[in-house]
Amino acid sequence: MFDALMMYQQQHGAPQPAGMPDVPWCICGRCRDMPTDLEKLCCGEEPNYCVSQLPHFSLYCLDEDNLRIHRRYREDLLVVRPAREPGDDNREYRYAAYRHFIFWQHGALGQRNRLVIPSCCVCAIRDRFPDPHGQYTGFVPGR
Repeated sequence: MFDALMMYQQQHGAPQPAGMPDVPWCICGRCRDMPTDLEKLCCGEEPNYCVSQLPHFSLYCLDEDNLRIHRRYREDLLVVRPAREPGDDNREYRYAAYRHFIFWQHGALGQRNRLVIPSCCVCAIRDRFPDPHGQYTGFVPGR
């Protein structure tokens, strides 16, 4: 029986463990395929230590109350109007979460200095604050 299983795995490749994505560049097991090579970035941690599963990530990047305070501060500072169209609310929460992640992991970067966020973290943020049409901007390099 084991010989047959070994031969099948050699011919067809070993089966993926349950819940593991089919993305060869992922180490943590929580990344999904991304549209560009630049965005195909994993946090690099072992499966049980993925950054997107840390309590601090949930607090800083997924907690709606913390992100709401950030949005209000940003609206006051930049004199930006609150969201009005369907999906704008979640989009603003996503952008706030992306900014919080970068500040938490790298500190203040300065104007037009941008870094790619690991796919596992981007996906966790998108799952928490989805776009109603599934349309996402993706990473935009600094100019």
